[in-house]
Amino acid sequence: MATGTAITVVWLIGVAIVRGQDAAAQKPPMAEDVFKNVQVLKGIPVNEFMGTMGIFSAALGMSCEDCHTASDRGWEVYAADTNPRKRTARRMVLMMAAINRANFGGRQVVTCYTCHRASDRPVVTPNLSTLYAERPSDVPDIIAQSPAAPPVEQVFDNYIRALGGVERLATVTSFIAVGTSVGYGPEGDKRAFEVFAKAPSQRTAITHTLDGDHITTFDGRAGWIAGPHRPVPVLALTGHDLDGLKLDADLAFPARIKEALGQWRAGSPATIDDRDVNVVQGTGAAGAIATLYFEKASGLLVRQVRYSQSPVGRIPMQIDYADYRDVSGIKMPFRWTVIWLDGQDTVQLDEVRMNVPIDAAKFARPAPSR
Repeated sequence: MATGTAITVVWLIGVAIVRGQDAAAQKPPMAEDVFKNVQVLKGIPVNEFMGTMGIFSAALGMSCEDCHTASDRGWEVYAADTNPRKRTARRMVLMMAAINRANFGGRQVVTCYTCHRASDRPVVTPNLSTLYAERPSDVPDIIAQSPAAPPVEQVFDNYIRALGGVERLATVTSFIAVGTSVGYGPEGDKRAFEVFAKAPSQRTAITHTLDGDHITTFDGRAGWIAGPHRPVPVLALTGHDLDGLKLDADLAFPARIKEALGQWRAGSPATIDDRDVNVVQGTGAAGAIATLYFEKASGLLVRQVRYSQSPVGRIPMQIDYADYRDVSGIKMPFRWTVIWLDGQDTVQLDEVRMNVPIDAAKFARPAPSR
């Protein structure tokens, strides 16, 4: 009996060690672990830190070089405090946090964008030329349940029916798609692009560039991004960023769209490019928020906007879906445009092959780009 107890204790210790090792392997590196001279934005994952830099850029209408001594010599040159704007930015972050603590109980109500609106200096004087002009409406990031909206279940049912129906969608267990990706600015040349997807929720997307492959992978539980010129060549994602990868993988097999997120709510109907759309919003397991827009006339998904966190405001990403085509009796978008704070990509698929075998290695942790 004592021997059996000892074996059980040893086994439990081994399980605890393995779990601890798994947890350590999944723990993302913090900003201060990777970058030197981080003073204010400590204690956040690297990807959130990079997203925060994107918030600064969007809020101020600036690029990296406006505050950093940037070059191709390595990430360490970004650490220098030779530009006084960096010290100003630190003070502004602390001021913003103090305002939110003093006035909003610490909730993130005031952000960099609140005052700057793509200008390096907040506007203090009203612009009379826009005072009475029609202004484009800002889409709220948090959607409230609207009594005028159709039920979420009805919107999803129309979407699944538009794609081909539950029975046909259930026959799809995997697919491989190939095409091209065109980026923004210096990334404007066509690059070869591939997607590997396996039900219920595994997905890998690869953009092949002259500098190396840019890869995003979700294996059903864990996710990574990898690519050249990144501060961490292969970065494990957690939190809101992992929610985003999971959502993309779930939408690859949309028969289970209802389980992709939770806390679904239907917002007021809206328009996108003069098309009437139904709006639904859900929340991921880690708290990420995603809004889906379905065209009323066709029932098809035309836009996804999701938000991840940062210390200075929500980080948005938008994906527009178009060019739906029939593949084995199922409609799939052959073009999607991804817009985020640091760039834009348009993917155009040329071919989709359904229910083909895919090596499990395609969904494993990527190797560093070479």
